[in-house]
Amino acid sequence: MSSSSSDSDSSDDDKKRKKKREKKERKRKRKEEKKAKKKAKKARRSRDDDGDDAPADEEDYGPAPLPDADALEGLGGGAVDYGGALRPGEGAAIAQYVQKNMRIPRRGEVGWQGEEIERLESVGYVMSGSRHARMNAVRIRKENQVYSAEEKRALALITFEEKQQQENKVMGEFRAMLQQRLVSQGLAKAELGDAPQ
Repeated sequence: MSSSSSDSDSSDDDKKRKKKREKKERKRKRKEEKKAKKKAKKARRSRDDDGDDAPADEEDYGPAPLPDADALEGLGGGAVDYGGALRPGEGAAIAQYVQKNMRIPRRGEVGWQGEEIERLESVGYVMSGSRHARMNAVRIRKENQVYSAEEKRALALITFEEKQQQENKVMGEFRAMLQQRLVSQGLAKAELGDAPQ
């Protein structure tokens, strides 16, 4: 009898050990899953704090460029530096709205006209882009970057035009003086009889 009781004791011990191992394994897996979730959440939080990282589908966020993008090329002459922390093409897209003196669409406002949005806000509706303080601060900073770059570009364009006008004025005066000198020399030669034909 002692052998059968020892067999049952050892099988019970084996079952207990097996259950203990399984429990330990489940606990380890849960711990790993929890750690992975925590890591992903931390990465999301740091990306949101920056406000500058591009989401997976960049095309859907921010103002889209206006249809006539080539109008921008003729005004400034080349690429304009809108500062850092802007995604590629984002500064140019915002600048097109600024140049046309239009409202820059915020998140959730794309597809609406500026007048429609202002009318809705005056009635009392709050657009979703205005609710989040951090997103609002990032948007305002980016808009200010573009505004200052556009002001610099416009100032450079004005000074270039002023220099061009001044240069044209001086060239006109030189031409008039040269014409006058040629006429006076032509008359002098005509009096001597050496006038060119």
